[in-house]
Amino acid sequence: MIFETKRLIIRPVTLNDRNEIFEYRRNIEINKYQGWIPETIEDVEVFIGKIAKKIDEPMTWFQFAIIEKATEKIIGDVGIHFFDNENKQVEIGCTLNQDFQNKGYATETIKRIVDYLFGELNKQKVIASIDPDNKSSIRLVERIGFRRETHAVERFFVNGKWVDDLIYVLTKSNWGDLNY
Repeated sequence: MIFETKRLIIRPVTLNDRNEIFEYRRNIEINKYQGWIPETIEDVEVFIGKIAKKIDEPMTWFQFAIIEKATEKIIGDVGIHFFDNENKQVEIGCTLNQDFQNKGYATETIKRIVDYLFGELNKQKVIASIDPDNKSSIRLVERIGFRRETHAVERFFVNGKWVDDLIYVLTKSNWGDLNY
């Protein structure tokens, strides 16, 4: 399955993507809000090996590579966490190479993936879990139409410290109202 937008191709991650993923994911400062920062190519290989082979498998993550059409370069990735199929909820997360941030690529990617989740997979709710200090991601999801639902105090132990977690939610009915 491959998705296209005006400027992007979004397709499943493969082992051949490991070097490009490593290049932008290993930056500790840029990815300080991420739960996973690889130290070696082997870390990326293990990560890719754990990705579900099929989309919409309960209790798995499925990962897409985000490719800029103009350069054919992988500029980021977007993951979808599928909970059990009965509750129709998923979690989404996006990571972009710092050279491609603040150019609308994350917005373009998430809108296309959300269209797929609500339209073709008939999901009811998309969740984004964000560190409260990650102001860029907060602005991104709010701009798309996600609403803040919860602020959990010291929910995760990430990169050596306890961090809070903001939960943002977008429902299928809201997306229908916002879909522009």
